[in-house]
Amino acid sequence: MDNQKLADLLYPNARPIKQWFERYPERKLAKGAQVTRFAPSPTGFLHIGGVYMALVATTIAQQTRGVCMLRIEDTDQNREVRGGIDAIVNGINAFGLKFDEGKLSINSEVGDYGPYVQSKRTDIYRSFAREMVLRGKAYPCFCTAQDLNDMRAEQEKNKQNPGYYGQYAKCRNLTFEQIEANIKAGKKWVLRFKCPYTIDDKMQTHDLVRGDRFIPCNYNDVVIMKSDGTPPYNFAHVVDDTLMHTTLVVRGDEWLSSLTEHLQLFEALGLTPPQYAHTSTIQKIDLVTGERRKISKRKDPEANVEFFVRLGYPDKAILDYLMTLANSNFEDWRNKNPTAPLSDFVFEISKINTSGALFDIVKLNDVSKNTISTMKASDVYKMAFEWAKKYDTQLAELMAQDPDYYTAILNIDRDIAKPRKDISHWAELKSIYNYMFDDGFDAKSVVFPEKFNQNQIKYVLSNYEKYFNAQDDQSTWFNRIKDLAEVMGFAREVKDYKKAPDAYPGHCGDVSTILRVALTGRTMTPNLYDICKLLGKNRIQNRLQQVLANIK
Repeated sequence: MDNQKLADLLYPNARPIKQWFERYPERKLAKGAQVTRFAPSPTGFLHIGGVYMALVATTIAQQTRGVCMLRIEDTDQNREVRGGIDAIVNGINAFGLKFDEGKLSINSEVGDYGPYVQSKRTDIYRSFAREMVLRGKAYPCFCTAQDLNDMRAEQEKNKQNPGYYGQYAKCRNLTFEQIEANIKAGKKWVLRFKCPYTIDDKMQTHDLVRGDRFIPCNYNDVVIMKSDGTPPYNFAHVVDDTLMHTTLVVRGDEWLSSLTEHLQLFEALGLTPPQYAHTSTIQKIDLVTGERRKISKRKDPEANVEFFVRLGYPDKAILDYLMTLANSNFEDWRNKNPTAPLSDFVFEISKINTSGALFDIVKLNDVSKNTISTMKASDVYKMAFEWAKKYDTQLAELMAQDPDYYTAILNIDRDIAKPRKDISHWAELKSIYNYMFDDGFDAKSVVFPEKFNQNQIKYVLSNYEKYFNAQDDQSTWFNRIKDLAEVMGFAREVKDYKKAPDAYPGHCGDVSTILRVALTGRTMTPNLYDICKLLGKNRIQNRLQQVLANIK
């Protein structure tokens, strides 16, 4: 068949691919610089696994002084959901991931290698489809959906591998005249790759995560241009990664089975493929079966990045946690460098987990608590307030009443050698610190530990006013509590009580506990001295009187 004649028939107005190479020249980057990309499809919300991939891709580009692109792969119009692109862009921005090029905001793109939304690159794909025909590597297929169903039924009956290949590739050897007649008759067609490999062939591949592998070749004449004139992922990414000069593709291991197909398409066009790094998908332990499984968009709320945004996890905490999944040595590095920027960590592809990264919300909370504990109180206030204005207006109103007071609350046990780690996300703030506000304190709900009798409790509540001085430093403040303990017959020092527990009804720490419970309703709180300083004498007196009035 005259390939030129067929190409002119199928793609009469497509430009030669040479023009596209001129339009998108080689990048001028330093030796060793990697060009990576994150290329999600707008088929729903942004998956936490997508953020994981984006983190790896951006980190590699930044550390090699390369380029990372955000590309939207939206050629599958049947699966695209309304607002899907906005969800991707907003989700990426919420986590502070830095891309150099691409669809960086809802209404704009940045970079010289766009468009970065595939549906706007149709003319480019048509040119490369024409090139495939010119090279004798592709042909039009007029099989209907019914034809394909009948083919699959026959293959199933004969216990043969499914697919469009060999004797089942009915349109592979159509003459030009037959093709022309079908097109004139208005028959719909797709463009198929004329695969030169058989079902028994294998191909050696190299993956930066998994090393050298011999895997079965693709033997199917796969579709590379659909009947609507748009390409599926297999062909679109070959074209885009070529023209955008991608050097490394980071993607999930679900694409491993398609790798030989993609390499064959690069080969058919005479193009050099990028390197590939296939990472394991993020998994979790199923609470019902106890088995590991992939995090599901349908079953698991934590699959959606909006889950973490709505709860108010700091983006730094999420990225730190995902990096613990990506590189096995990150956690040790973070423990030694608690306040260092994530960019200081030397990421290694070779240390990517190949057995499946296990997502653990408890572990995430621990990482987030560590992250928040290293922040300044003013920064915590600012971030939490911005979150609250959008997701918890009641908390936002409370924080806005007295920013200095709320910041001081957040600063309790913060600027010390071992800072308090009690906040994992902003949605917890009300439940953690509500007792610091009159509306959040309920004297009727205060319950003291059973070890204290009513007389002891009443004595502390009735007399503490005499011992409290707002001007005291912490040492003086605690000495006054010891004075009160001594008057009650309690041991002034805990060590004295431990030496002779039968000689005292309690110790100074017990007096502190009674005060703590009376003022906060809790047995565990941050530093009681700081709490008392912030509450002030009048609020302390009011609370003690309220609690005293409720003791029968």
